[in-house]
Amino acid sequence: MTTPTPAPTPTSASQLAPRTGNLRNPSPALILTAALLGFALISLDASVVNVALPSIEDAFGGGMSGLQWVVDAYTLSFAALMLSTGAFADRAGASRAYAIGIAVFTLASAACGLAPNLPALIAARVAQGVAAAVVLPASLSLVRQAYAEPAKRARAVATWGAGGAAAVALGPVAGGALTTFWDWRGIFFINLPLGAVALLLLLRAPRSERRPAPLDLPGQLLAVITLTAVTFAVIEGGVTGIVALLVAILAGALFVRVELRQSHPVVPFGLFRSRTVSVAVAAGVACSVAFYGVIFLFSLFFQQVQGRSALYAGLMFLPMTGLIGVTNIVSGKLAARHGPQLPMLIGQSLAALGSLVLLCVDESTPPLLAAWLLVPMALGCALTVPPLTIAMMDAVPAERAGLAAGVLNSARQVSGGLGIAVFGALVSDGFTAGLRESLAISATLFAVTAFLSFRLSGRPANSA
Repeated sequence: MTTPTPAPTPTSASQLAPRTGNLRNPSPALILTAALLGFALISLDASVVNVALPSIEDAFGGGMSGLQWVVDAYTLSFAALMLSTGAFADRAGASRAYAIGIAVFTLASAACGLAPNLPALIAARVAQGVAAAVVLPASLSLVRQAYAEPAKRARAVATWGAGGAAAVALGPVAGGALTTFWDWRGIFFINLPLGAVALLLLLRAPRSERRPAPLDLPGQLLAVITLTAVTFAVIEGGVTGIVALLVAILAGALFVRVELRQSHPVVPFGLFRSRTVSVAVAAGVACSVAFYGVIFLFSLFFQQVQGRSALYAGLMFLPMTGLIGVTNIVSGKLAARHGPQLPMLIGQSLAALGSLVLLCVDESTPPLLAAWLLVPMALGCALTVPPLTIAMMDAVPAERAGLAAGVLNSARQVSGGLGIAVFGALVSDGFTAGLRESLAISATLFAVTAFLSFRLSGRPANSA
């Protein structure tokens, strides 16, 4: 998995079983293609918009806070609702949930491309995020149900994950090319034919069984209110921000109270009694804050500070994104042989060092040099994420793996959104100074989580 790509979110153990009793017997590869295409679409939209932000500001205005909301409206709705959409996919059936998610995502993409103003664009981005939260667990469920043999299923899931990773890596370049040769609206319109193809492929898939799954609606609602209010407080500031912060504190307190009393909470706090779980989530948060935040800032840096084109800015991310996939594979092998602690320590140390190296970047830094200076931080994150996921999954019972993965995914996505909010607020009063403050925060987070990682077991994951 790449740093910005959501980790696989199992929804229930029952989804591991293949479907039976269907008259149609489509090729598993066809179902995999449909699922992978949907996952790639929602992964692409997590990164493709960054390079187009200056063009969106030229069209609609809105300043830094408006640009932050264009990104965070998608990220936060995606992250917050992912706590419950696994259960929704079970209740509706994976194929139905996937079809609904892709259809809504495609329509929301059209609404983004046709948006007449910034509020309409932000609202459509929220709809995209809601749909993406449904697509992710449903697409993984489709893959798992299509492959009965564990070895083939494992390879299919790896292919599914690689598709999302490739989409995230392609995002900045695709965003730059579409914005330059078409328009910023093209980054959304391109989803229409791709979404239609995914739905057409899904027509060959048998309907998935509906399975009972508990939904914690009060907890989900309070989670959305809390996360939205916190983000609003950071982005907007002032008196409005203070009011939003008070709302966030109240909603957060109610959330904890509700979750502690729920038999099936969206966030099972008992998981955090495990030191490994706590450290893994903290490391994932550090990676997401730094990765999402740095891509956001440097997309603006290359264009608004250095005056480069959207295409040029997108190409500047190729060195950092192009090496992530290979690094993920190396990291997974290191974790299998030496345990998760070693690659996590190497990764977080490299990411901390990379964040410090970037402190030398200013307006006069050659763009190509800045592009290569981004690589150490990105590779550090890519080294860290696979082993932290392995560590967390090894630390929880098999029947709680879906809940644990959902918590990890949501924490990473939420922290990425909050990272953009905080870093954007810091650069609003002076880009270079704010950029350095943001990088210092990233380095500090990595240093803290690297220290905490010493508390993890160094035992190889496959030695249990």
